[in-house]
Amino acid sequence: MSGANEPRSPGGERDPILEADASTHPQHRQKFVLHEWAREKLAWIGRLTRKQIRFFLIMLGASWGVIFESFRSHSWRRTVRYEFGTTLNSVIGGGLIATMFAGTLTGVAAVSQTIYWLGLAGMAKMTGTILIDVVIREIAPILVGILLLGRNGMLSVTELGLLTTGGEIRSMQAQGLDPFLLLVMPRTLAFTVGGFTLGILFSFAALVTGYIISRMSGVVTNPVWTFLYDVVTAMSHADYLVIPLKFITVGFVVGLGGCLTGLTATNEDNLRTLLPRGFSRGMLIVMAVSVLFSLDL
Repeated sequence: MSGANEPRSPGGERDPILEADASTHPQHRQKFVLHEWAREKLAWIGRLTRKQIRFFLIMLGASWGVIFESFRSHSWRRTVRYEFGTTLNSVIGGGLIATMFAGTLTGVAAVSQTIYWLGLAGMAKMTGTILIDVVIREIAPILVGILLLGRNGMLSVTELGLLTTGGEIRSMQAQGLDPFLLLVMPRTLAFTVGGFTLGILFSFAALVTGYIISRMSGVVTNPVWTFLYDVVTAMSHADYLVIPLKFITVGFVVGLGGCLTGLTATNEDNLRTLLPRGFSRGMLIVMAVSVLFSLDL
């Protein structure tokens, strides 16, 4: 009883009235608002980071899945072969004219100018090496990847995204059908073959067009076979492996990235959100592959 009338120590108990007064103080309120704003921004950055890392991990796992399943004979059922043939015809047949036109423009803008200025500087012997290192190894894979992404990659994003948001993918799974084997694997492999084919055609069109422009301007007097022979002999042993592998890898990641972007769509997604997401991811993937192959490891 004697302790009931004793005065409270300054730090003994917390007075809710005083705390309420302190929380309503302008300075305390400003700190609280700043804290909430910082927490919201950090949460947004965390969600974005987790989302991008999640897609990267999904791509790694799906890449191994496509490679593994492609070597299994029972994976190539009639429906899978049909999807592969249809996509391959769309990638190569539909993108052939655009690829040849882009190669022709590259030949006029890059190859012919390289031949002209190297000849003017007295460095004509380096023409083959410069064309291989700059045009064939660097420019061609990026432009072919952009063409694949813009024409066929975005089509895969749209088709699979609509199937996912519309519930057709869940219906396939309920019937015991695997969307990965029926849609992702054949389309990714078709993009892989198409990337290599269109890359070779693009390179050939760029070199031949550059030679024709240079021959018409009088910069080059050798026949076209001699010019192509000089370019081929300028390739190192590594170029015979790196250049085709770069075209193959670009086609592979563009096809796989488009399919996975569509399959990972949510019910809140629509074409206004799927298409920008698919294009930005595809561009990042193409540039990342180009940079990784350009590193001298």
